[in-house]
Amino acid sequence: MGDLLLVRHGETEWSVSGRHTSWTDLPLTPHGEEQAKSLAPLLSSRIFALALTSPLDRAIRTAELAGITGIEPDPDLYEWDYGGYEGVTTVDIHRTRPDWYLWTDGVPPGPDGHPGESPEQVGRRADRVLARVDAALPDGDVVLVAHAHFLRVLTARRLGLAPAGGRLFQLATGTVSRLSTEHDRPVVAEWNTRP
Repeated sequence: MGDLLLVRHGETEWSVSGRHTSWTDLPLTPHGEEQAKSLAPLLSSRIFALALTSPLDRAIRTAELAGITGIEPDPDLYEWDYGGYEGVTTVDIHRTRPDWYLWTDGVPPGPDGHPGESPEQVGRRADRVLARVDAALPDGDVVLVAHAHFLRVLTARRLGLAPAGGRLFQLATGTVSRLSTEHDRPVVAEWNTRP
């Protein structure tokens, strides 16, 4: 049985400024590209039975720079749809909604095609990804290259928590995390690892 490796894409302009970034397809900053390249030694010794990435450029580019081959884009790995909060920081949201918390309050609808998502909706996408992961893990390790909030929800679901349990797992840009098993139960084996 393999391990599940989670790679958060490298830094973007909006990840630096704290702006919610789901469908806006920003490139990696030069530092984000260096972060992605630096992950190669953590991943190069592994052969992946399955390598999935978000369809967005920042995730695909991170996978390429980290040396992950055979990647397959999966639309279920998109970031949480932030709806009307796309491009807005939590500080700005708190100016009008001081008690707002993504994990319990969700987001307002955004433009056409971006209605926003609740934690439960993101959790359903994570569950679909985990079904693909479970089918591949008997053949070896699996790597997912995606986005912070989505990977946090996926981690919660892997550990048997409700989607909002993702609030417990802060995830930095340009990092590798590893979910494994202990006594046949899912566990966090490494988190936010950098070389």
